[in-house]
Amino acid sequence: VQLQASGGGLVQTGGSLRLSCAASGRSFSSYNMGWFRQHPGKERDFVAGITGSGASTVYSDSVKGRFTISRDNAKNTVFLQMNSLKPEDTAIYYCAATLTRFGRSHDFTRRAMYDSWGQGTQVTVSS
Repeated sequence: VQLQASGGGLVQTGGSLRLSCAASGRSFSSYNMGWFRQHPGKERDFVAGITGSGASTVYSDSVKGRFTISRDNAKNTVFLQMNSLKPEDTAIYYCAATLTRFGRSHDFTRRAMYDSWGQGTQVTVSS
C-alpha cells in the first residue's frame, strides 16, 4: 500500500490541526494503521494507532486526551485530529500501515511492525 500524508501546517499553541493519510491499493480495512512523529535529531516515536475495523485505538501518553485517530475505510483514509496543540508537538508526522495482526496494544508502538510509510507532513506549533 502507498500512503500520502497531508494536513500539516503552522498553528498557535492551543490550536487544532487534522492530518489525513490517504492509502492506495485494495483491502484498506485489513491494515492496522499508525501515526508516528519525529522531532529534529530524535527517533521516530509512536503517536496513535487504530485497527483495521476502527474498533480499537491506542495512544501515547503524551497525546492521550488531545489527539484522536479515526479512519474512513470507504475512502481509504486515516485521520489524526490534534487539539490543544503544544510547542512540543512540533515534529514531522508520518502515517504507517501493516497487515500484521497485533496481539497486544504495545505492538502498535513498534516501528518495525509497520511495512509501509508515508512521506511525512510537518506540524509546527508556535508559542
